[in-house]
Amino acid sequence: MPPPDGCQPNSNEDDGNSPTSPLDFLEQNYQELLQNCLTENTLYNDELFPPENSSIGLFDDLSPDVDMSQVVWKRPSELVSDPNLIVDDMSRFDYAQGDVLGNCWFLAAIGALTFEKDIIKQVMPAEQSFTKDYAGIFHFRFWRFGKWIDVVIDDQLPTIDDELLFVCSKTSNEFWPALLEKAYAKVCGSYADLHAGYISEALMDFTGGTHMYYTLNTAPADLWKIMECAFKSKTLMGCGSNTATTPEEIELLHGIIAEHAYTVTGVFEVMSDENPVQLVRLLNPWGQEEWQGDWSDGSPLWDTVCEEVRKICHEVLNNGEFWMSMEDFTSIFENIDICCLCPDFLDGSDECHWTSKRHFGRWNDETTAGGDIINTETFWTNPHFRVKIDELDEECASGQRPENMLVSLMQNHEKRHRNSQDNFNIGFYVFEVSIFRRSQSGRFSSEFFIDREPVAQTEELVEFREVMKFFRLEPGEYLIVPCTENPGETASFVLSVFSKNETHLEHIQETPK
Repeated sequence: MPPPDGCQPNSNEDDGNSPTSPLDFLEQNYQELLQNCLTENTLYNDELFPPENSSIGLFDDLSPDVDMSQVVWKRPSELVSDPNLIVDDMSRFDYAQGDVLGNCWFLAAIGALTFEKDIIKQVMPAEQSFTKDYAGIFHFRFWRFGKWIDVVIDDQLPTIDDELLFVCSKTSNEFWPALLEKAYAKVCGSYADLHAGYISEALMDFTGGTHMYYTLNTAPADLWKIMECAFKSKTLMGCGSNTATTPEEIELLHGIIAEHAYTVTGVFEVMSDENPVQLVRLLNPWGQEEWQGDWSDGSPLWDTVCEEVRKICHEVLNNGEFWMSMEDFTSIFENIDICCLCPDFLDGSDECHWTSKRHFGRWNDETTAGGDIINTETFWTNPHFRVKIDELDEECASGQRPENMLVSLMQNHEKRHRNSQDNFNIGFYVFEVSIFRRSQSGRFSSEFFIDREPVAQTEELVEFREVMKFFRLEPGEYLIVPCTENPGETASFVLSVFSKNETHLEHIQETPK
């Protein structure tokens, strides 16, 4: 089954894996382990992510000011008298990033997660608490490389002087942020493996949905409208700020932290002296340090809007959240990631529903790892995917946006520790298959690609975990070829195709005769 309001998978994709029917991570079954603890009247100790330095990870990725010999792992009940998983509902203001670990990308994604209750429920299953059936064991669910997994942890947390070492709650007896962070650290190999990353990675792992990425200096003119529609849907959004190396460049950021991840928490249009102004609201996961320019908390521009709007939007609080104009947003920030259960919101139509298709593949040295298209003798050996696109019905064809395809390529080196793997430069090409070649079976030979221009492609091959492209294809048949940059580079991958049309996708494995 797909997630609530998610893209409907093609029938041969649905293998039963879902947020409600996940795989057991490291073969640990939550219900079995919980029942064993309750029967034996013991608190759970996770032997596969033990309370020791190996779970914290390589110290080089942590703050040098921390004396790791002082770390003591404690359960919440050893820190406070009345621990709770959640106090007064989940909020983006519940937590602040710790000083030890540079995982703002993950915490910014958590900020986006708190807006979507349905997605929270699939990441953090209900009926967990520190009271009823408490046994020191919790579980969380993430979408990793095309599969939902259920991750079991114990509730022992690293502390120094009874203070949490990593993410901490602003309410001392609330522990959902620390436990969620621990579960994700376990998936990635250690806490140190959370150091440095892209917000899109966590957004996708929370939703298992569609990822859209825009570089702001080349974004479409209607990006703000896209963001507004996304915010009204079950959508998570985050962004990354520009690089700044000199004092002059840092000053031009007006309080924005360079190369830092932020959560997009609001999109709103106000009338300023009868002129419409498009605003974006952002959250710094540090819980402090805000934008100081136009439309910031202390900006006099708020005096130019009506009192009703000021009451809704304007708060002077040093909580890390602030407004800025869309113009400033696109100049100060480098990119935005939009991750949704399905891109239906783009069309503004209840009648038009996108479908999804997912394939698991692999580049194998000497057989299916042909490298980029410039490698003319080997490119054709890369995996081939045939796509047939049907005509759109009238309702879908009149949608707000022309794009009808989104293709995502994600690489997976299958290593236990996230930061021990170096991503390859990856991308994909889409070629039209003429009517004269549609009867051909098997993979296309090198002759097919000679002097043939792709009809769509990723702009360049990049060293990301995932690349995507949003584009339009006319009804017909096409060939998608995912690749790494160099021949012989071996890795597994997940190819996901989201389509507004009825689409048929086939992995071609036979070599032409």
